[in-house]
Parts: sequence; C-alpha cells; structure tokens
Amino acid sequence: MPAAVGLVVEDVETGWSGAVVRVEKAGGVHVVVLEDWKGRTRSFPLGPGFLEEGQPVRLVPPVAPPPAARTASGAAPLRPGRTASGSFAVEGARARVARGSRIWVEGKHDAELVEKVWGDDLRVEGVVVEGLQGVDHLAAAVAEFRPGPGRRVGVLVDHLVTGSKETRLVADALRAAPGAADHVLVVGHPYVDVWQAVRPARLGLDAWPVVPRGRPWKEGVLEALGWPRDTPADVARGWQRVLGTVRTIADLEPTLSGRVEELIDFVTGDQLDR
Repeated sequence: MPAAVGLVVEDVETGWSGAVVRVEKAGGVHVVVLEDWKGRTRSFPLGPGFLEEGQPVRLVPPVAPPPAARTASGAAPLRPGRTASGSFAVEGARARVARGSRIWVEGKHDAELVEKVWGDDLRVEGVVVEGLQGVDHLAAAVAEFRPGPGRRVGVLVDHLVTGSKETRLVADALRAAPGAADHVLVVGHPYVDVWQAVRPARLGLDAWPVVPRGRPWKEGVLEALGWPRDTPADVARGWQRVLGTVRTIADLEPTLSGRVEELIDFVTGDQLDR
C-alpha cells in the first residue's frame, strides 16, 4: 500500500497509530512519519509491520501525484504558508496572552477537532477553547462566566436543529441571562456527534453509517465500520483514527467549519465592546 499523506495506520510492534505526514530517507532507508491525534510524530521504516483498517499491510513509497492532484476529500492539500484552517500562517509568532473571551464546545472530541484545524489561529488571537459539560449546564455556565464588554463567549452546540432538546435548552439559557445576550453567541451543527462533521470520504466512505434511534451513536458507527467498540478505549482509538484523517479545513463539512469561523469572528471582535 502506498504511504499516502493522510493514510491512518498502526505500527504492530509499538501500537503507535497515526496519519502519514511524509515519507523521507534517513540513513539511506525510507521511513514513514506518522502523526497521532495529539500532533506528536514518530518515524518507522517502510515495509511490513503495519495495520490499516485492522488488516496487515506493507507500506511502500507513494507515487508522486501530478501537480493538479487533489486529496481524497476532493480538497487541495495544505499550502505552504497557510494554517490548517486556510489562514495565512504567522511565522515565528508567539501565542498571545489569553483574552477575556472564550469559546465553549461540548465534549473532548469537539475540542480536539477545533484545536487540530484552528489551533494555530486561536493561539495568535489569544482565544481559549474550553469544554462545556453538556448544554444542560449552559445557563449555569453563562451566569458564572458573567459575559459583558470584553468578555464574550461563543458556544458550539451539537445537534442544534429545530425541535431538538438542545434548541430548547439554548433558548432557556439565553432567556435566563437577558443582560448578557449581546455578549453571547450560540451556534450549532446538525450532527448527533462531531465525528459526522468529518467528510466521510476521508475514511473511504460514501456516507456515515446510519445508526438506529436509541442505539449509542459512536458504538453503532464503530460496529458498522468493523472497528472494536466494546470499551471506552475502543471508542477513543476509533476517534483517533477519524481525527487522524483530518488535515485541513477542507476535510470538514461546511456546516461545522462555518460555525467555528463565526464564533472566532465573534469572540475576537470583543474589542468593539470596549
């Protein structure tokens, strides 16, 4: 199997799993560099000893694509001088001291996905992303945060669609803090889980599996994909494989990426409150 950029594999001997970043020569030997979901990289000799989708594979150097080639998602690969979100990279910039405003997201996976694509931009802007322990706690969190001039909060909510429980809870939270409404922006995506915001083509799928109502969504998807699903560690590894396929903003559905960009614009505009 060609070691194409973005391919997610696991080294059998060490258990290290990650996406292919590049293939290079080291000491006259071809090695493949794998990046895990935390952004850590490690090099392994090309050849046998890898698993892809649970099946043993022998990795070989990739064939150089033609200049006009595009990624498996149909999007252009990361361009030099650009961040994963498509913004111009600020070379050598130090992280800015955190501003008073915040972005809240539901769950660890949401935060990891936002960090992977927008992390460089957020550090330059001094924006901190924090976890929200469920939209059920939004009203209490807003009251505790006390938003106002220079302290905006942008909230990303899962499954924010008409008639959903999440929509009702958001409305209740905003009604409970009428004086702070100008400094709070709540947006959402239509997906039951943020995994669905990753374009299915990145995993070689035409569409995400349909999970019957009442069945835990992540476990249902892992079963449909033929991946281990019985323990929390299995779910964590499944997400690592999904996240490892994301290289740029083009690998995400616009229904998520557009909302995150909207939140960043909102919280970085907090100087207008002063």
